Amino acid sequence: MEYFYIICFFTFGIVFGSFFNVIGLRTPKNEPFIHERSHCPSCKHQLSWYELIPLLSFIIQGGKCRHCKKRISLIYPAIELLTGVLFAISYMKIGFNLELVTALFLISMLMIILVSDITYMLIQNKVLLFFLPIFIVIRVFNPLTPWWSSIVGAAVGFGIIALIIIVSRGGMGAGDMKLFGVLGIILGTKYVLLAFFLSCLAGAVIGMLLLVTKIINRKQPVPFGPYIVFATLITYFYGDSLIDWYLSLMS
Repeated sequence: MEYFYIICFFTFGIVFGSFFNVIGLRTPKNEPFIHERSHCPSCKHQLSWYELIPLLSFIIQGGKCRHCKKRISLIYPAIELLTGVLFAISYMKIGFNLELVTALFLISMLMIILVSDITYMLIQNKVLLFFLPIFIVIRVFNPLTPWWSSIVGAAVGFGIIALIIIVSRGGMGAGDMKLFGVLGIILGTKYVLLAFFLSCLAGAVIGMLLLVTKIINRKQPVPFGPYIVFATLITYFYGDSLIDWYLSLMS
């Protein structure tokens, strides 16, 4: 039965991942995503249902549009697979309780942000404003310990990026600042600081590798959102283990 639930959550994840792709790609351009049918971004051909099966359609079609033969962006299957895996991990680590709802909503927001930031270097206000009241309600009914950690976490997450923006005169974006404010509600004070540290560490290491391999140049802007997404997920699922490991090194 356990494997059945894991497969179910993975399946739900890849289906929702397909939907998150649509939201992340369309809403920055103010395109409708509910009533308008999906189409190929290259030839605009309206896709049939069998061309929209998460993961399978991409594999069967060889990663190309059946009509114009243009390459389909890897972001589609990547987000579908990642969402499926994360939904399954959420169930495996949390089980059936209220915090599972928190995890699924958090992953949903992060996947939409990941798509839009990679594609447009944009963290949308409308996405954050949609999830903000949901997270507030969740933390009212399923509070952190202590309960005020969500409030302080939101202020700390927002404030630390705001300070960086002021000191560096735009070294980070306002979208990053608002995102950390929202994340502070879910993670709380201690873990939003850990997520900030890990995102900076990941950004520095990966950025250096990209520079050394000349994939990017020094003046080329890169989105910081993917590092925040990575750091948040690591913190949410493994924050306790990381802190315990660090404290063991200090003792």
